[in-house]
Amino acid sequence: MLCGTITQGVTTVASGNAIRGSRVGAGPMGEAERGESAPRLRISFWCSNGHETVPSFASDAQVPETWDCPRCGFPAGQDRDNPPDPPRTEPYKTHLAYVRERRSDADGEAILAEALAKLRGEL
Repeated sequence: MLCGTITQGVTTVASGNAIRGSRVGAGPMGEAERGESAPRLRISFWCSNGHETVPSFASDAQVPETWDCPRCGFPAGQDRDNPPDPPRTEPYKTHLAYVRERRSDADGEAILAEALAKLRGEL
């Protein structure tokens, strides 16, 4: 498909110095144009599933104690034999489950009896 305008049967195509197929910052000079990169450290992290992740850090950066495993999402630590425990996930609770945590069955019976008494006009 051509982009342009048609004037008296002649199609003019938009032209110019398009940088089609290139990315910003790409150039003939490459890294020399951007300067030298900082010295790097590669630190190994292991999760409880035994996955190893080796992110790269600047040599003067503070290395975190844990890192998220990109394969399973569990936290990973630097000690291969003692990785951090995976987070404990709580199951979804319904409104009724929360009410049962706050009130005993006896409390529920008393509240129900009071509500029924109000409806019957006994109170």
